[in-house]
Amino acid sequence: QVQLTESGGGSVQVGGSLRLSCSASGGTSSTTWMAWFRQAPGKGREGVAAIYRGGNSPYYAENVKDRFTISQDYAKNTVYLQMNSLKPEDTAMYYCAGKRTYDSEWFVEERYNSWGQGTQVTVSS
Repeated sequence: QVQLTESGGGSVQVGGSLRLSCSASGGTSSTTWMAWFRQAPGKGREGVAAIYRGGNSPYYAENVKDRFTISQDYAKNTVYLQMNSLKPEDTAMYYCAGKRTYDSEWFVEERYNSWGQGTQVTVSS
């Protein structure tokens, strides 16, 4: 079973930046895709960015494209989410997730079988 641990959340002002980290351990060799999801208060969880562990091929939600960048460090077994030009609507709990399938359903949370505990991001004006 893969264990995922997020870190790097915090409070920033509008226009600021944060970098989230997701450290993976235990059975990661079977993981195909890693993704970041987020959930704002009173809303459902939405996919933000996904990356293929076997290469790169990042995918982004439209509302974060050109502001967020997902990347990975194989040696550290860590996935990152660099978030720039943050907006108040980016405020949410951010979750790291991993799945074992090769389908293209990058932002369907039911396809992911490993989840972290989440890290809070708060953007204030």
